[in-house]
Amino acid sequence: MSLRALRPYILAIVLTLPGLALRFAHPDLSPIWVAVLSGIAILGASFLLTWACEVAQLDIPQAVAVAVVAFIAVLPEYAVDMYFTWMAGQHPESAYSHYAIANMTGANRLLIGVGWSAIVLIFAGRYHSAVALHDDKRTDVLFLGLATLYALLIPLKGSLTWVDGVVFLAIYAWYIWIIARRPCEEEQPEGPAAVLAQLPKKRRLRTVIAIFLFAALVILCNAEPFSESLVASGKLLGVNEFLLVQWLAPIASEAPEFIVALMFAFRGNAGLALGSLLSSKLNQWTLLVGMIPGVYAVSSGGLSPSINLDTHQFQEILLTAGQSIFAVALLLDLRLHVREAFWLLVLFAAQLLSPLYDAQLEAMLGLAHDPLRLHYFYAQVYLSLAAILMIKNWRKVWQLRLGFKV
Repeated sequence: MSLRALRPYILAIVLTLPGLALRFAHPDLSPIWVAVLSGIAILGASFLLTWACEVAQLDIPQAVAVAVVAFIAVLPEYAVDMYFTWMAGQHPESAYSHYAIANMTGANRLLIGVGWSAIVLIFAGRYHSAVALHDDKRTDVLFLGLATLYALLIPLKGSLTWVDGVVFLAIYAWYIWIIARRPCEEEQPEGPAAVLAQLPKKRRLRTVIAIFLFAALVILCNAEPFSESLVASGKLLGVNEFLLVQWLAPIASEAPEFIVALMFAFRGNAGLALGSLLSSKLNQWTLLVGMIPGVYAVSSGGLSPSINLDTHQFQEILLTAGQSIFAVALLLDLRLHVREAFWLLVLFAAQLLSPLYDAQLEAMLGLAHDPLRLHYFYAQVYLSLAAILMIKNWRKVWQLRLGFKV
C-alpha cells in the first residue's frame, strides 16, 4: 500500500491532533480557537468514521451492519447533542436543554434543506434528470413518515418525555427489523475506503476496529470543549449562541457525509447518495430524538420531570417536523425532481434567514414583533403543502404500506 494512497487517512488524523492536544494539555486559549480546533478534530474523525463504516460492511453480518454502522456513522452528531442533554439533566435551570434541541433540529433540517437539495440539483445539472430511489427505500420513507407524525404530537402536548423516547426508539427498531432481514447487496467501496477494502480480511478488520476506536476517542474528547466553546464564542462575539449550536455544530459533524453523498451525485449515482441521506435523516429523527429524554432521565436521576423546554423549542420541533412531512410527501413516488429540490432549498433558506428580516416584515404589516412568528408561519406552510400533496396523491400514500414488507 503506497503512501500516496494513505494520504486522506494521514490528513484526517493530522486534523484530529490539535483537538486531542487541547484536551490533554489544557492551554489557555480563546473559546473561539478552542471551538475551531476541536471542531476540526471532530471533522477529521468524522471522515475516518465515514470511510471505516463503508469498509466495515464487507466483513460483518447485514443485521449488525445496518444497525451498528448507521449509528457509528452519525456518532459525531450524537456526541455533541448527548453532551448538551447530559448537562441539561445536571443543570435543569440552565439553557443546555435548549442547546440540545437546537443541535438536533438544526442537524435534521440541514440534511433535507441542504443535503437532499444539493444532490438533486447537482445531478440534474450534469444529467438533466430527477433522482430516483430504489423501491426498497419506500420503507425508509414510510418510517420517516410514521416518526414525523408522532413528532407532531410533541409540540401539541408541550412535552418531550421518556415515553416519547421509547416510541421513537421502537419505530427505529421496527425499521431495522425489516431491513435487516432483506438480502445483502454488497457494494464495492470507492475513494479512500477502497484502499482499506484491498487489505486481507483479518488485517482489514483489525484496521477498521482501530479506526473506529481512534475516531470515537477523538469525538468523545472533543465533544465537551467544542460544545462549551461554541456557546462561549457566541457570547464573546455577541452572536446568538442558540443559532451557533443549531447550525455551526451540525456542519462539523455532517460535512463528511454530505461530501461523500455529493461525490456519488457527481459520478451519476445520485439514487445511492439520496438514499444514504434519507437513512441518516430517519436515523437522527428516531434514534437521536429518542435518546434525548433517556439521557436526560439518567443524568437528572429520575423519569420526571421531563426535559425543560419552552415555547421556542417546541416551535423548533414543529418546524422540523413540518419540513420532514413535506419531504415525505415529495418522495411518495420515490423520485425527487429539480423543482421539488428547489422548493426544499428555498423554504429552508427563507426560514434560516428569517431573523434578518422578521422585524422589518412585521413592521411593514403593522404587527408587534414576535421572534417565533415566522417559525410558526413556515411550519404551517410545510404542513399545508404536505397535506395538499398527500390528498392529491392519496394512492401513492396507500402504496407506502408496501414498505412494511421484508
